[in-house]
Amino acid sequence: MSNLTEQVLSDSAIGPYTFEEFLDVAAAFHGNPAPGLILGGYMVDAARAFLPEGTLFDAVVETKKCLPDAVQILTPPSYGNGWMRVLNLGRYALSLYDKFTGEGYRVWLDPAHLLAWPEIHAWYLKTKPKKEQDRIRLFAEIKAGGRALCRVAKVRLRPDFVAKPHMGAIGVCPVCHEGYPAADGAICRGCAGEAPYLRESEAPKLRAVPLDAAAGRRALHDMTRIVPGTSKAVAVAAGADITAGDVCRLQTMGRNNVYVEDLSEPAGEFVHENEAALAFAEAMCGPGLVPSGPPREGKVELMAVSGGLFTIDRERLSAFNMIEGVMCASRQSHLVVEADKAVAGCRAIPLYLPRRVFEAAMHVLAEGPLFVIRPLRQARVGVLVTGTEIYSGLIEDKFEPVVRSKVEALASAVVACRKVPDDRAAVAAAVAELLAAGADLIVTTAGLSVDPDDVTRQGLDDAGLCDAVHGMPVLPGAMALVGRVGGADVIGVPACALFHKTTSFDLLLPRVLSGMRLTRRDMAGLAEGSMCLSCRACTYPKCPFGK
Repeated sequence: MSNLTEQVLSDSAIGPYTFEEFLDVAAAFHGNPAPGLILGGYMVDAARAFLPEGTLFDAVVETKKCLPDAVQILTPPSYGNGWMRVLNLGRYALSLYDKFTGEGYRVWLDPAHLLAWPEIHAWYLKTKPKKEQDRIRLFAEIKAGGRALCRVAKVRLRPDFVAKPHMGAIGVCPVCHEGYPAADGAICRGCAGEAPYLRESEAPKLRAVPLDAAAGRRALHDMTRIVPGTSKAVAVAAGADITAGDVCRLQTMGRNNVYVEDLSEPAGEFVHENEAALAFAEAMCGPGLVPSGPPREGKVELMAVSGGLFTIDRERLSAFNMIEGVMCASRQSHLVVEADKAVAGCRAIPLYLPRRVFEAAMHVLAEGPLFVIRPLRQARVGVLVTGTEIYSGLIEDKFEPVVRSKVEALASAVVACRKVPDDRAAVAAAVAELLAAGADLIVTTAGLSVDPDDVTRQGLDDAGLCDAVHGMPVLPGAMALVGRVGGADVIGVPACALFHKTTSFDLLLPRVLSGMRLTRRDMAGLAEGSMCLSCRACTYPKCPFGK
């Protein structure tokens, strides 16, 4: 980014306007002739002065404050036509660039350069309270400085930024029946809870009866008894006839009034919490999951019917929870779970959910299940231990027992093991031997770091490694590798697995056994939560590592 500031001419005119005329234009467009907008006029002029005559240009503005309006007043680019983009980087700067080549000029305000104009400098850095600013002097300095106030540099924008994004298909939101970008999901973002408008209360008008008049009537919802630190259970279930004994129990729970079915059921524009929760749970369950049964306390849990890798459609789970009045909570994605264990739970928040909210939530779920349990295959594992010191017998191999214990814990079996020196040809030959022995998962150990003797990766490449991802944001185990060779999956385990009980291998193995084809994006997603604390007593997987 070469600095062209010295070539900027000082001129009090702003575009086709005199300074005074531009004050009036700015006031009409912006509401007032803000100093930032007037400075922005000179910044736009400074950039345009360097663009060749006839250039078709776009604009990028690095702040939301005032500067976008200067671009819209003085140039064709605007919010509406999409030729101006605002990236709120917090910097008072703009660029005008050729919309085909991406070449252009960036203009900004440099605090050190502005020291020659003390009132502008104080205004820009907010070192003087607004009531103490000398507005007459401030505008006089802006007019006197003109384009000389600006710093200018030649820039070239990234090709992916220059390319115009396509809006894509337009759908009709099934809730509000308005058009919206279909890429936003099953419903529009407004109906998903992002609209700023307040709604009048949609709660049904329920009638309660005094507790002493409730005997013989049916409870409208589960009523829960909590004994602190001891128990939490349903005392009276929804739909149950309330008995005299129930009345006594409810009195001890502090209940004075209750909702009953014959007085409190609203019309069809509402959905009872139990009906909603069961519908949500059934739609959320993918392979390997079933609803726990009838709702309890308005909630339905999702149960694993088989063990495997629990996976979540995180984007759609978030979209569901963006809808006011519903909720779903779950265990972490990519966790190995056992059969007959609860992995998620959902419910409606109010006793009666407005039908429009219920339908919005169901539309989010209509695209497919939120949760799936991927079965873990029983792999035939070939272990490839690399290292001249192990091959020569200088030190005892501790890797093979570590790998064996972890794969057997997930019901896979080691079918062959080879030990080779730090030699890429030997590594490649051993891979071929393991494949011939029937291995459909090859686990290599060590040789993946930066030492000159670390040639495991090169040997794997020679053996035909493909779809490889080497290195990931996990500690310990950053040097790990995944890929495929000869129809078998490959996991490269770094040497740290000899010292640390839990490493990236523990995160990668179940994913690979579940059939996932891991990409760099998958690896990047591991970053948050994948720094092991190396606790003295390891409790993995009952800890935050990898989650």
